[in-house]
Amino acid sequence: MELEIRQLSTSESSFEDELNDILSRGSEFDPDVDRTVRRIIENVRSRGDEALLECTREYDRNHAKSASNLEIHSQELQNAANRIQPEVLEAIQFAANRVRRFHERQMETSWTYEEDDGSRYGQQLTPIENVGVYVPGGRAAYPSSVLMTAVPAKVAGVSQIVMTVPAPEGEIRDSVLAAAHVAGVDRVFAIGGAQAIAALAFGTETVPRVDKIVGPGNAWVSAAKRQVFGHVGIDLIAGPSEVVVVCDDSADANWVAMDLFAQAEHDQDAQSILICTSYGKIEEVRKAMQEELPGMERKDIIARALAKQGALIHVRSQEELIQLVNRLAPEHLGLMVENPSALVGKIRNAGAIFVGCYSAEVLGDYCAGPNHVLPTSGAARFSSPLGVYDFLKRTSLISCSPEGSRRLARTASILAREEQLTAHARSAEYREQR
Repeated sequence: MELEIRQLSTSESSFEDELNDILSRGSEFDPDVDRTVRRIIENVRSRGDEALLECTREYDRNHAKSASNLEIHSQELQNAANRIQPEVLEAIQFAANRVRRFHERQMETSWTYEEDDGSRYGQQLTPIENVGVYVPGGRAAYPSSVLMTAVPAKVAGVSQIVMTVPAPEGEIRDSVLAAAHVAGVDRVFAIGGAQAIAALAFGTETVPRVDKIVGPGNAWVSAAKRQVFGHVGIDLIAGPSEVVVVCDDSADANWVAMDLFAQAEHDQDAQSILICTSYGKIEEVRKAMQEELPGMERKDIIARALAKQGALIHVRSQEELIQLVNRLAPEHLGLMVENPSALVGKIRNAGAIFVGCYSAEVLGDYCAGPNHVLPTSGAARFSSPLGVYDFLKRTSLISCSPEGSRRLARTASILAREEQLTAHARSAEYREQR
């Protein structure tokens, strides 16, 4: 099997055009998907369980007799945990503990302060009450996604976590259900796609309405999350997964190749990019990729992803390297260089940074502790990884003393009259006159 992957260089006149083609990835909007998703959402919103069951039979090929049959009860989760191989359950528990320990450090606290006039101001933190967790399914099972979405919600104190996961032909891997049990998910439904998002956003006779939906999914799930936002909160709109690996002559070419493959094997839309200042090392990596590819179980998917979305990019200096990384704003960034710490502080845009050759991106996927739900398609310019803070609401506290109220009232009155809001002004002035 011949490896196909484009090679770019900042020294070539065509570089900007080729780079812009890479940067446009994930910006495509499919009107057909959007229209179909809109119909599904409206159908589930208006017809509830009946529509949900129809969609599940059509899209998931799950021929449940009633909507109530789509719920997987807690005893079934426990049974799944008992059925899986002990080493798999142990790995799930180990990963869950790592994820929990990391996210416990993200917990914020409520706070107040007092002015010299006796007024008090502050911020009160409260967890979101009901959260929907979408876990991808279909071609593969992702117990890790259960842990990464449900564990931070649990740490934040969410009252009810409702999980949906596709069950093609009515089947769900035991490891996914076991992860839900370990993570403390409250209710699980065998529902996928846009119909799952619609059910979580608006509720049906069987599926409870939630306040926020989190978790990755395919184009249909992303379109549905975009459309229900406002009726319900969401975490982010996730696109295909991506990695940028930065390496120098100190890196092992086979390690680099396998890290690029690890991302590409997700699906043909996944993106793997190498950035390096050495032509020689790029050629070494290319040779390692060519030698390793035939032995990969998912070699066809890897090859398509690399040909369609991959790139080997040569840059002339470390300055160009940093600029390019920040332009790409990758979901995952691997720094496989001799002195990675020197680069970390210069990276402004990345979902997660894997510092040094031993910090394989795959360790972050499963059990390092930080979240693997990350901004994609350049969204790391303005977004952050999923975390405990996504499940907390901040409420401002304002408690004015009589003296503090009078002190503020004059300024408020002036600004209110400038905005021609007379009732606002008089509301402040009444306090000023007391």
